[in-house]
Amino acid sequence: MTPSKDVAVDLDAAPGPDPTQQFLRHVMIVGGTLGDWDDLGVQRWDQRVAELGAVAANAGATFLTLRAFEEGVRPSGSMRWERQVDTCHVIIDPCGNGRARFAQAMADLPPDEPINEATVSEMLYAPADYEPDLIVVLGEPTRLPPSLVWELAYGELVFRPMAWHELSTEHLVEAIADFARRERRFGGLDDSDESVG
Repeated sequence: MTPSKDVAVDLDAAPGPDPTQQFLRHVMIVGGTLGDWDDLGVQRWDQRVAELGAVAANAGATFLTLRAFEEGVRPSGSMRWERQVDTCHVIIDPCGNGRARFAQAMADLPPDEPINEATVSEMLYAPADYEPDLIVVLGEPTRLPPSLVWELAYGELVFRPMAWHELSTEHLVEAIADFARRERRFGGLDDSDESVG
């Protein structure tokens, strides 16, 4: 695999809207079960975090979250951890149950804090201070990850039908280029869509 510092995202080559108008602050990659994560081993995890973090940093993202697609059936000792890679803070979040994560966030919300979109998002994404702009889902587009509940409202989804161990820096570069070509509507509808309304 190409060393992470040599991987560049060529946004100029992406046809469509001006890629400089797309702000990419937080990338999330969702894939694999906790058993798949354990199968990577420590050395491959270190390499994966370093390489993917460098690609995200090169694209301007300050946060990259790696999250399991689902828990799976094998017991796992995976723990949450974080690492700084260049200018990108990488969060490794093995929680494969989005409902459990949401319930824990609500339980952790200080009693004097109001319950609203901003405070819930803050609890769910911390230490990231904004929701994902781009969510790369490793799997078929016919099934959404059970690990995502809240995140699906505004993030741009890019599906890659592949297994967790197949993910490479090139796949992330392609997903970021796909994101750069899109016109984001942040959950809204396109006014030009005549089938609406």
